[in-house]
Amino acid sequence: MGYLDNTSVIVDAILTKKGRELLSRQDGSFNITQFALADDEIDYTLYNESHPDGSAFYGEAIEALPLIEAIPNENNIMVSKLVTLPRGTTKIPVLSVQSSRLTVVRGGTFTITPKTSNFDVATESAYSFTIADRRLISQGTSGGANTTGAQIPFTGTALSQTFLGTSFTGTALSGATLFGSNSALATSIIVVGVDTGARTTITLQVNKDSFTASTVALSSF
Repeated sequence: MGYLDNTSVIVDAILTKKGRELLSRQDGSFNITQFALADDEIDYTLYNESHPDGSAFYGEAIEALPLIEAIPNENNIMVSKLVTLPRGTTKIPVLSVQSSRLTVVRGGTFTITPKTSNFDVATESAYSFTIADRRLISQGTSGGANTTGAQIPFTGTALSQTFLGTSFTGTALSGATLFGSNSALATSIIVVGVDTGARTTITLQVNKDSFTASTVALSSF
């Protein structure tokens, strides 16, 4: 990862690993339909209303911050997406889940049922559930009006997979080959409310056996 020169306007566009995967299929599944904006690099605490040169310079330090160049790992960039909320909103929606860490044994199942607080509507229309390393999941099902289920193909490369729904139920991989000498593997599941942009990250740990794991390998956070 590097920084872009912010003295000029630069559009640095690349495909993420997921985008490259879809493009390589050559079956029409690579189709860009939406875009998002984010401010990962911005530290708003640098806004200085006491600047000696006046209000025109309050944001000088922020404007001088370097921009991070685009990287192909979609789980580590554009974390802080910008959202549009009704005028007069005084509270930012917050997404919560039952636990920030899930532990299952090989072949075990788990369910994530998110909830959004500080949201005028009774509930989000849906949530996106992105498994950073889909090798740890053999099957996933999203609940809600548009329930979908999928057998997740095993690949030697750590790739992400996203499900859309009001809840998500996953089944951990059953084979032991991927573990190698590790007694457990871990990855992250990123949950985002599609209406509010509220976001949280869950750590999923899959134990090779039913006993407590002593060696955990972190994969594709």
